[in-house]
This record gives sequence, structure tokens and C-alpha cells, in this order.
Amino acid sequence: MDLNLADRRAVVCGSSQGIGKAAAIELALLGANVILLSRNATTLNLVKGDLDTSQGQQHEVVTADFTDLEQVRSASAQILQNGGAHILVNNTGGPPAGSAIDADLDSFVDAFSNHLLCNHILTQAFVEGMKQARYGRIINVISTSVKQPIAGLGVSNTTRGAVANWAKTLASELGPFGITVNNMLPGMTMTGRLQSLIDGRAQNRQVPANEIAEAMKAEIPARRFAEPREAGAAVAFLASPAAAYINGINLPVDGGRTTCL
Repeated sequence: MDLNLADRRAVVCGSSQGIGKAAAIELALLGANVILLSRNATTLNLVKGDLDTSQGQQHEVVTADFTDLEQVRSASAQILQNGGAHILVNNTGGPPAGSAIDADLDSFVDAFSNHLLCNHILTQAFVEGMKQARYGRIINVISTSVKQPIAGLGVSNTTRGAVANWAKTLASELGPFGITVNNMLPGMTMTGRLQSLIDGRAQNRQVPANEIAEAMKAEIPARRFAEPREAGAAVAFLASPAAAYINGINLPVDGGRTTCL
């Protein structure tokens, strides 16, 4: 199986922690030159120190706050100046929990901007280089909510669905150029985001956090939460030459929790 990413450049958004960091580590292990993109340069430099360099990779740190579209455009321009990207991993922290009906309009606007608009800016920046190379991988880390909405995550469910359909549209438009566009749908993964959701539910119900966690695990056939590296490995596979004929899909990495196909 051809998993070799030597001489490929991979931009990984939200790579200071969690699934983004795990994806960056896995991509580097396959030989990619990784561009870490997030808002905290100090943390990104620590992650950079964890990335494999045994194949002579040159990793980079670029900063941008995804609440500021101009910063994202500036970061894109900086990456383009240094050589662009063959692989783009779109990954941003999810919106706050809450019901859809109670969400104010600004919550939806902010979520669409942080996710869909930032994804689009980055994709537009790098797609011409991907076309020229006849190699492109755009992988969006979203959520199983695009298949099965998650209670209490109304704004997230809405935004993730928009990103999934944007990606499916791009898959058709960019497929003829050797570019694939896929969505990786992580289930309950042991990250800071999941812990905050557990803590929030525990506080609302006035029960211990471990009780909430165990109830959540009971909904998963695997009976455990995922490790970030398991989601990261799925991203790395979709980025590889071996996945060249996989395009326009939603790939759940959820231990079997999603009840639909």
C-alpha cells in the first residue's frame, strides 16, 4: 500500500492539540512536510518538536485566529509564498453547546465564519497548486452529526452539515484534477472538547462527571472513547496516494456509535 507522503506539504489547521495535533503527527510519520496552523505560536512550536523529521522533513509554524478572516487570508498567503500545499486538513474547534432554537443569530454567523468560510479561504488559496501538481487532498474534520444530529449541539449540527455538503460539491468539481475532498467524522474522542461537554452535562444534571462519561461510553459498541491518534490515522490515510479513488465521502471514526449507514 502506497502511504508515502515524502515531498508533500500538508497544512493542518487546529494542530495545537487534539485531533489536529494527532493528524499532524501521523502525516509527518508518512513523510509529509507539515505546516502547523493555529492561533498559539508557543503551543505550535511545542507540537513541531514532536513531529518526525527522519526523512528530512521541514516543518513550519504559521499562526492565525480563525475568528478573523483577514488573519486566515494572511496565513494562506504566507504558506503560498513558501510553496503552498498538497494536503489541507480543515479542523476547527466546535461551537458552544446548546439547543438550536435558543441560539442567537450571532452564534450561527460566528460558526459559519469559523468553519465554512475559513475552510473556503484556505481551499481557494491552495487549489491551483494542487491542480498543477495533479495531487490534492482536502480533508475536513467535522462530526458524525452530519449523519445523525447530536442533542444539545444545535449550532454545531447545522454548521457541520453545511461543511459536509460544501465538501461533497467540491469533490465533484475538483475530482477531474486529481484532487479528492473527503470528510472525517470523529465520534466521541478523548479531547478537551469532549471533556468540556462531559463537564457541562454533569453540571447541568448535578451528577459526577464520570457518571456522564460512562453513560456516553455505553452508547458506543466499542465501549470506549477514541484516542486522538485513531482519528489522526484516518486523516493520514485519506491524505495518502492509497486513497486516490476515495472522493466525496463521510468517514465515521466513531467505534460504531452512528446508527445509520
